[in-house]
Amino acid sequence: MSKMSKYYIVEGRALPEIFLKVAEAKRILETGEAMTVNEAAQVVGISRSAFYKYKDSVRPFSDMMTGRIITFQALLKDERGVLSAILSVFAEFRTNILTINQSIPTDGCAAVTIGASTSDMVRSVEELLQEAAALQGVIRFEILAG
Repeated sequence: MSKMSKYYIVEGRALPEIFLKVAEAKRILETGEAMTVNEAAQVVGISRSAFYKYKDSVRPFSDMMTGRIITFQALLKDERGVLSAILSVFAEFRTNILTINQSIPTDGCAAVTIGASTSDMVRSVEELLQEAAALQGVIRFEILAG
């Protein structure tokens, strides 16, 4: 009987340095900054054997979100143009918005959920979260499901 794999989402600062270096080596290989595993391992300061030991077990969260449908949740101030500014960020990142649901504003705020496909995204989900959350009138912006 085989053991079932378990998966965890862990904030990067809590991970051992080797996992972060393996993830960086994988990124270097994918972007073409290094042509071989040996080259990528040298750049990040790990051995090839360490790379091969962990390469299938380490994956950045943004890789898991690419090409999927993600539901975002936002709490927005009831001000003209706030939702439009968020939708502009989605357009800039080339996400395909599938659904938008907004509650009636109460106490000057409205809850909004946005379902979007990330298959054509040109930047990372983390960057989208940061840009949307930094907009004026956005109280909270996060991933609800995905």
